[in-house]
Amino acid sequence: MVYHWDAFDPAGPNYQKAKPWVAAQNTPIKFYETAISNNTNVSLDGATDKGTIKFGYTRNEDRGTLPNSKVTKNIMNLGGTYNVSSKLTASATANFSVVEGKGRYGTGYDGLNVNQNFRQWYQTNVDIYEQRDAYFRNNKNVTWNWSDPSTAAGLKPIYTDNYYWTRYQNYENDTRTRVFGNAMLNYKPTDYLNVLGRITMDTYDEFQEERIAVGSTDIPEYSRYDRHFQEINYDLIANFDKNVMKDLNVKALAGLNLRKSLNRSIYAITNGGLIVPGLYSIANSKGTVSAPSESYNPREVFGLFAGGTVSYKDFLTLDGTVRQDQSSTLPVNNNKYLYYAGSLSWVFSQHLQELPWLTSGKLRANYATVGNDAPWGSISNVYDQPAPFGSTILFSVPGTQNNPGLKPEQTISKEIGLEMAFMQNRLGFDLTYYHTNTLDQIMPAAVTTSTGYNSTYVNAGNIENKGIELSLYANPIKTADFSWNVNVNFTRNRNLVLSLYNESQNLQLASFQGGVTLNATVGEPYGILKGKTWKYLNGEKLVKANGRYDVTTTTTNNIGNVNPNWIGGVNNSFRYKDVTFSFLIDVKSGGSVFSLDQYYGAATGVLEESALLNDKGNPSRDEIANGGGIIMPGVKADGTKNDIRVENWYGTYGYAYNPQHAFVYDASYVKLREANLTYSLPRSIVAKLGGVKGVDLSVYGRNLWIIHKNLPHSDPEENLSAGNLQGYQSGAYPTTRSIGFNVKLVF
Repeated sequence: MVYHWDAFDPAGPNYQKAKPWVAAQNTPIKFYETAISNNTNVSLDGATDKGTIKFGYTRNEDRGTLPNSKVTKNIMNLGGTYNVSSKLTASATANFSVVEGKGRYGTGYDGLNVNQNFRQWYQTNVDIYEQRDAYFRNNKNVTWNWSDPSTAAGLKPIYTDNYYWTRYQNYENDTRTRVFGNAMLNYKPTDYLNVLGRITMDTYDEFQEERIAVGSTDIPEYSRYDRHFQEINYDLIANFDKNVMKDLNVKALAGLNLRKSLNRSIYAITNGGLIVPGLYSIANSKGTVSAPSESYNPREVFGLFAGGTVSYKDFLTLDGTVRQDQSSTLPVNNNKYLYYAGSLSWVFSQHLQELPWLTSGKLRANYATVGNDAPWGSISNVYDQPAPFGSTILFSVPGTQNNPGLKPEQTISKEIGLEMAFMQNRLGFDLTYYHTNTLDQIMPAAVTTSTGYNSTYVNAGNIENKGIELSLYANPIKTADFSWNVNVNFTRNRNLVLSLYNESQNLQLASFQGGVTLNATVGEPYGILKGKTWKYLNGEKLVKANGRYDVTTTTTNNIGNVNPNWIGGVNNSFRYKDVTFSFLIDVKSGGSVFSLDQYYGAATGVLEESALLNDKGNPSRDEIANGGGIIMPGVKADGTKNDIRVENWYGTYGYAYNPQHAFVYDASYVKLREANLTYSLPRSIVAKLGGVKGVDLSVYGRNLWIIHKNLPHSDPEENLSAGNLQGYQSGAYPTTRSIGFNVKLVF
């Protein structure tokens, strides 16, 4: 019998009571709640010979899987058209939305991410419901992780807050109000020419608050972030479509586009704590508040473009486009960039009509270039303004030097494809081979700090991507009452870093906790994980004299490649009379992911692998003298099989005695991504429902089953970043399975 954390909670039922040291009945799985989503949509539309009008309203309410989390969306849209004359049509749409969020979860290695503690530093005798009750009794931060329970002053968290305190006190909230829409005039002087004038606008205001309450492990604080975004596009486009000869059709367009955008924000945060608990305002800061971080990023791009399509007898088509953009983020004397594309397609099946099994066949090829401007504020050097020193205002040189000589990025792509269909479209495929090179990428390159900077923006690099995309479809069974359709897709991409800046051989894309970096290395794929690995002898892991692995001191070893070998999916759809059933299976083969959860969790004993039986059939955590301990697979320095038994204590399976390479896993998976069952009421029943024209009743599910994976204790798709920085997990959240019911009424 021992004293647990709750023996030091005066308000709890186990105060000063000892209990057995056993695994908790209610594990962190019980912390998560069943998410519920409600969606209501109303749509009204009407039409006359003069025009149309449509109004819609949607309300969506999502309660999350974490306590005190929800997102509410209200969306209204209005649109209409009006025939001013037989040649002139006016139209407009307007959309208004308000999105309110509360309790969006923390990510990564952070105290606001409860899963970081559950998966890395948790104590398995802690009952999550007892933690819940301990918080809600008095709304206090009663944690299992006391600083020093032997003293009154030590009854505070040393590392981990009560999880319910985190969710109900240290939560964030946000609001986004958005308006977007367009107004358009379309003038058609002839049946082959029309001129379109259009203005589109998208603007939103965003407000976000984050807080850490007094009594938390971290220093109490409050921050607010206000952001305004606006983009307006002005378009004028002339379209031409005419059969200039009996078998020759020409389509052409020419126009201009002016895109003006503005991103303005301000961020402020308290300093040194909060004076009054529970009062969240910048003015409640204990210390002197640093000047808020402000940004004002206007951008303007003016483009001229033209394109044309020539079709001969509907079997030979030639396309071409060209565009010139002028951007405000590029140097004034070099701010224009031209890009273009061309394609040719041939419907060869029209020349093989004597083959009854061939329904259609088309061969296509295209070549395209795409330009891209620079990030905002990357061409002119400016000073940073750090916090004042007393009453003295300071300015400093930033760490990255901007470059007034930047030129646009460029991507060159080539593609060839083949489409074929057979037996009246009962079987077909679409096969594509592509090859792209991205050149003159704008990136911060490392420079010697003797220059006063640690990096500078440059145009550099040549990254190659090439691969195939294959889509297959088939309709194996088709009768009056029953049909079966199947679609298969397959994608295989290979990328390669051909060059970087000058003689540089490696660009570090990210440095992660745990000693792992993500890299672009010349001669290797974009996205290589590097870190420490094992030392080997004759292909076997080398074990030192103390029975532990011998690990490299270098951190530049390739330990993983985040790129998959291939991805694919299979979708099956079955229809029997008024019932339709479909399901989608997704597959990813290959790719690597580093798990910080395994890195720490295997060391601290959270994971079951650290408590398994050893080769003798005894608990491996027992002392060696009592039959415990483990033998690390590998060889000793003399090449013989390792037979040195070591204690299974803290770190044996985790980061303390193993290199980063030990925690890189194959990210492959096979998933039942989606399933849908729909019943359409027969017309005989619908006819009796007055103005109702159709009724569909559906049950659907998403992320239903991970059929196969190689990464333990987590979904391989769960990554810390959704951008280019892939292949890293920390505090990974469980994947949510969604099951819903839908009723669709058509009037």
